[in-house]
Amino acid sequence: MKLIILDRDGVINMDSDQFIKNPAEWQAIPGSLAAIARLNQADYRVVVATNQSGVGRGLFDMPTLNAIHDKMHKECALVGARIDAVFFCPHTAEAHCRCRKPKPGMLEEIAARYNINLAGVPVVGDSLRDLLPAAELGASPYLVLTGKGAVTQAAGGLPERTQVFDDLAAVAAALLRPATLKQD
Repeated sequence: MKLIILDRDGVINMDSDQFIKNPAEWQAIPGSLAAIARLNQADYRVVVATNQSGVGRGLFDMPTLNAIHDKMHKECALVGARIDAVFFCPHTAEAHCRCRKPKPGMLEEIAARYNINLAGVPVVGDSLRDLLPAAELGASPYLVLTGKGAVTQAAGGLPERTQVFDDLAAVAAALLRPATLKQD
């Protein structure tokens, strides 16, 4: 099974320092949904792993988060894309839970659910907290420069082996590029 794990805000949709608090605020980054469709066509299972501390902060409730994700799924379907599962942490940083990135709990839960070792699995994010658990678990960290990605790259300290791309469309293109045939 081919699996790819995507952060949500800043990778699939526009990010906001004020949080995405309702479906109207969820706006796809140009090209991101088509990139997911291309990954699906290449037999990738696409899973989202996202911190959603707005729930823990009381900025929105679970029915609203579900409505945001419902909009995301519907927008994907319009372009022939599918997100197989959404894993999220509703806690604030002060909760010190294991599922909030940069801790590895959410990615470990994905690995357990799909019965897969994450070694080499692409994990795409726009912040260091997305990349650190990927590196810790042997997955392949991919930084996109959308969302907070450019600021993350400029700050440095990226995990070893982090690959940097302009956006999710560029990640998909790189993953789906045919291997170069060697001539003897």
